[in-house]
Amino acid sequence: MLKWIGNKQRFAAEIVSFFPQRFGCYYEPFLGSGAVLATLAPKKAVGSDSFHLLIDIWQTLVSDPELLKGWYAERWHEMAVSGKEEAYERIKARYNAEPNGADLLFLCRACYGGVVRFRRADGFMSTPCGVHDPISPMSFNRRVDEWHRRAKHTRIRRADYREVMGEATAGDLVYCDPPYTHSQTILYGAQAFSLADLFDIIADCKKRGVFVALSIDGTKRSGDLFCHVKVPDGLFSREVMVHCGRSMLRRFQLSGRTLETEEVSDRLLLTY
Repeated sequence: MLKWIGNKQRFAAEIVSFFPQRFGCYYEPFLGSGAVLATLAPKKAVGSDSFHLLIDIWQTLVSDPELLKGWYAERWHEMAVSGKEEAYERIKARYNAEPNGADLLFLCRACYGGVVRFRRADGFMSTPCGVHDPISPMSFNRRVDEWHRRAKHTRIRRADYREVMGEATAGDLVYCDPPYTHSQTILYGAQAFSLADLFDIIADCKKRGVFVALSIDGTKRSGDLFCHVKVPDGLFSREVMVHCGRSMLRRFQLSGRTLETEEVSDRLLLTY
């Protein structure tokens, strides 16, 4: 449904295959596009993020999917009438003047490479219009219906990951997909994120008997750069590499150039 940096849509099924066969409540405290949540389609879940506009979109998906469809259709038709780039710049300017979930939803699908860049100082969204045509309202509506079905048992909250992970109890599962240290500091709020702090929270979850799976930087450029992230000894029981294909962010950075040498793999760390 959403385009978002670090979207796990294409390989969410592989990540889910490493989850425990049985667990209680599922928690995803860095919700983003929610690809893993939607693939898992849990019967009891909490999805959260600190970015309030992202949560506005998710809460609308769960509680009023028809309204979400209307948000997108209105802006798509605005584009159809006045032209893609003119409408995009007008919607982007409107969003920057008064940030809101409805405009952000369309901008995510229409911006260049699906990479929404936020200025650290004030959250200004700066990504130019994409070369592609945004999907039609009919296609978007089908996605909304499917994602609503998959997320209907999820409680969506705006909250810091520390708060949400602190609520998990023995036998619950937490999947963390935080901003990546080598590539995603342009995400809203990601500049202040500390992986060391997250490791402390994961250690506390592990002591309480909570299952935790964590996706972090692995390799870039077909493996000739390994993103060195120091992991506390003994915190995780297993590590697997998940091949992610070509980097969406690098597609934005290398406009007009091929990406054969920009393959990416993530490290999936498991406490169980």
